[in-house]
Amino acid sequence: MAQAVVKTDFNFPKQKSVYKGKVRDVYNIDDRLLVMVVSDRISAFDVVLPEGIPYKGQVLNQIAAKFLDATADIVQNWKIDVPDPMVTIGHFVETYPVEMVVRGYLTGHAWREYKAGKREICGVSMPEGMKEHQRFPEPILTPTTKENVGHDEDISREEIIKLGLVSEEEYIKLEEYTLALFKRGTEIAKEMGLILVDTKYEFGKKDGKIYLIDEIHTPDSSRYFYLEGYQARQDNDENQKQLSKEFVREWLMGNGFQGKEGEQIPNMPLEFVNQVTDRYIELYEKITGDEFQKAEASEVMNRIEKNVKVRLNELL
Repeated sequence: MAQAVVKTDFNFPKQKSVYKGKVRDVYNIDDRLLVMVVSDRISAFDVVLPEGIPYKGQVLNQIAAKFLDATADIVQNWKIDVPDPMVTIGHFVETYPVEMVVRGYLTGHAWREYKAGKREICGVSMPEGMKEHQRFPEPILTPTTKENVGHDEDISREEIIKLGLVSEEEYIKLEEYTLALFKRGTEIAKEMGLILVDTKYEFGKKDGKIYLIDEIHTPDSSRYFYLEGYQARQDNDENQKQLSKEFVREWLMGNGFQGKEGEQIPNMPLEFVNQVTDRYIELYEKITGDEFQKAEASEVMNRIEKNVKVRLNELL
């Protein structure tokens, strides 16, 4: 039985601190390197669910690694090595306090704003007469703040520069990189019979240079539609077929949970947990075109610790 990693408590050589996010645990090694352990935790409605999903961390880590490599000619990224299927070691960088969200289609948050009568989001105008899931004439940038606590908030380019969150010169570069990355991601997705609907990118700075950081084009940070039948579904006002963790949200809603105050998180039975694992593996294979190879997971914590320590000894 595979052991899901829901908590880590490693002590690596020259470790200074650890940041624990919803899914990722990031270890600061001497302000020189970051060790990012992608756990099997799963979140929905901004809540981390109690059960872990075996192999989910491996899926996300390996998708991100593949797409970091596939876009390294556009902008340098933080990745140095993947010493373990669930771990990336990379450069320690100063993170920009904004997330660069790019949308190719009127879906999700943008659609909810549009449906409420708004025709502008993050200072960007949206055309009249659009339908849900319709493609924008050109992708739009809808950045958000990057909050340590609570929800990220929409913010415009003008506000980012005015508040001094990012200098104008650097923000223009972030926009250029974001659109180029989205274009590359769209091209790769099309080859796999998918549509990259929207995604987010995070950037940092080291020695005066901009780095792409964190994850890229994973089902946790991106939304995908199936390309086949997309136009027919639009024409018939049908829901689009999505490749995402939306099915987990649907299961939770069907069991009376939407992340609202006072609601109790339902226990996920083992059968459903296994179904979620299978869906994540399906996502991996569909997005990358590669067959998923399950890593040995019976002693997963020992495996991670050993693999990371060996690589850190070589890098430090």
